Amino acid sequence: MNIKIKILNQFYIYVLTSLMILPACSTEEQPSTDSNDRPHIIKLGTIDVDLVETTPIVFNNKVYRFEYVRQGYWNNKTGDSYFRFVEHKSGQLTKSFAKGFHLGSAFVDDGTVYVTAVDTWDGERIFVFASKDLENWKSWQAFELSGFGIFNTSLTKAENKYVLMFEIGKPKDKTGVRFTANFATSTDLKEWKVLPSEYNYAKDRYTAPHCLRYINGYYYNFYLEEHNGYEMRVVRSKDLIHWESSPLNPVLYASKADKQIFNTKLTEDLRNKIINAENINNSDIDFCEFNGKLIINYSWGNQQGKEFLAEAFYEGTLKQFLEGWFNK
Repeated sequence: MNIKIKILNQFYIYVLTSLMILPACSTEEQPSTDSNDRPHIIKLGTIDVDLVETTPIVFNNKVYRFEYVRQGYWNNKTGDSYFRFVEHKSGQLTKSFAKGFHLGSAFVDDGTVYVTAVDTWDGERIFVFASKDLENWKSWQAFELSGFGIFNTSLTKAENKYVLMFEIGKPKDKTGVRFTANFATSTDLKEWKVLPSEYNYAKDRYTAPHCLRYINGYYYNFYLEEHNGYEMRVVRSKDLIHWESSPLNPVLYASKADKQIFNTKLTEDLRNKIINAENINNSDIDFCEFNGKLIINYSWGNQQGKEFLAEAFYEGTLKQFLEGWFNK
């Protein structure tokens, strides 16, 4: 064989072998982590006062924030509770709906916005509201559980079914220590199957559920635990019975950054309330992905009625955020 051809052949074999052992390049950028390798949540500060349960969503390529406006909200002049959406960029409000309902949570699927809610605090019935334009709403009862006390809900989609997580405070044999996550499933959001009580998290301590997500075979439950005040934590499960706790918990906890003023339109009186408020709590987290970033809302305060709404973000995808809590 010609010596030049032999050398070239050896060179090509070397190059091909080298390429084969190189690590594959990822199409995703490295997720944002803090100094402890936790998904890096950057707190922006407070955006409103007397708001707790909210859900950021993406609808028609815009970010909106669903808000449950309580009777005691500083700018509620109706004398009753209601729901509304706020366009994230402009601050424009939609018209209110669901007067007298409570503890709502929003979910988007196939061009329709759904809101799940209860008609009574500590009540027995869950309702579903649906709209294709955030203006006109249909509603129906999902199910009723006699003797139960139901609070927060969170809806997600898993493969070919919808899964609803709902928070219960009674009966004692189903709840254990208040408050506990129970679950129901549906294929059409009309007919529901309430899962037996062994599908729960968790009866042995305070684990108030708030936000449910599903990805790659796992359900992720973001819940509130009574520890150093109140902290948001996350567990995951493949079957809604057996749960794995993140080694990187807590997800959120009270800090000075909560009291930063992010909404520059807040009045001096509201700013003073923020400055002087006791803060032992980060709760009620919810989030949506938009343009490769998570927009996050959560509540802070004293867990005794003095509550404030804050915003944060995570520089990464929903998948990176969820799986990042279990990558250690």
